[in-house]
Amino acid sequence: MSRRQECPSKGRSARIRRIAHPRDLSESQGVARGSGGRHMQANFSCSNDAARLAAVRRRDPAADRQFLYSVASTGVFCYPSCAARPALAHNIGFHESRAAAERAGFRPCKRCRPDLPPRAEREARVVETACRRIEQAEEVPSLAALAAHVRLSPQHFHRLFRRIAGITPKAYAAAHRQSRVQRELAAGSRVTDTIYNSGFNSTGRFYAAAGEMLGMKPSQYRRGGAGESIRYTMRRSSIGIVLVAATERGICAILLGDERDALLSELTARFPKAKITLAKREFAAWVRQIVGMLDHPQQVPPALPLDIRGTAFQRRVWQVLRTIPAGQTLSYTEVAERIGQSAAVRAVAGACAANPLAVAIPCHRVRAAGGKLSGYRWGIERKRQLLKRESIVVAE
Repeated sequence: MSRRQECPSKGRSARIRRIAHPRDLSESQGVARGSGGRHMQANFSCSNDAARLAAVRRRDPAADRQFLYSVASTGVFCYPSCAARPALAHNIGFHESRAAAERAGFRPCKRCRPDLPPRAEREARVVETACRRIEQAEEVPSLAALAAHVRLSPQHFHRLFRRIAGITPKAYAAAHRQSRVQRELAAGSRVTDTIYNSGFNSTGRFYAAAGEMLGMKPSQYRRGGAGESIRYTMRRSSIGIVLVAATERGICAILLGDERDALLSELTARFPKAKITLAKREFAAWVRQIVGMLDHPQQVPPALPLDIRGTAFQRRVWQVLRTIPAGQTLSYTEVAERIGQSAAVRAVAGACAANPLAVAIPCHRVRAAGGKLSGYRWGIERKRQLLKRESIVVAE
């Protein structure tokens, strides 16, 4: 080993902290990686050099806002997430800021650009800029136009947007358009005005997409569901009263509770101007199946016709929930990761809380970190009972 590798320039060695040999860090690395080898979340703490080296070895972007590291053999300093070739541990030092690294005689890496904000922050700004462009445009911009706006190639921009936002630019534009349509119609705007204010360049395209966006005709949505017919029935189950409601498209609500009046009020609040009537015998088969799902949730659920209504984000979360088999659970963080938005944990919890189809969309199979129970729209005790019937051990 050369003398330069053993001891870099005198000025640098006086200013940077040396770290232990990698074999001394096995325990720290094991703790840092956490369950399943996943990266630590953004709130982890690099409180010592062992944890910092572990973050560098993982190239963890969550550490980019906490420290920089330098490499004595190359004379550069980098973000922990830098994709450069790994350096030997005895050549690595740590710095609290760019200024500290430069005072120690190091120059910025040309690959990860530590003289700029962290890469994750720069990429988030690019996506945010594109989102604002989509929201402010009268018509949905093309992929090429969006990419040119943020000065990237269309292919690179598309990959970046999907990785950061979890959906494609086209899907984001559709979700924004849906939100705008719902907002304008709910405010009483004319359907014709809403069509063009929301970026549709023809009435045909609007009406073709209206069913999925609104779950009903635009004129009905504008009137709060007026003119739509919803039938419902109630039946007692082993965990309380179950209300089942359906439109002509399928089951739109499965609500659980202890009081019939409260359940009917909840249904009425969801469809304030719809015509809600008590169903007769035509619901009998559906109700038997749903009560069976409550009493024996470990069984394969029947193929029920569902009229699922929600935002684009909620539907993506609910789709993941429907893939969780009986006897298994996911954490809110794992659901967020499956939809490609690991930072949207709270939004995932909100989507679970907004689920109107108990058991059919099994939001009871989502638990907090550590396996503990968390909020459930129809009560923690019901969630506990459902999980126990699926032979899942519930952490107290």
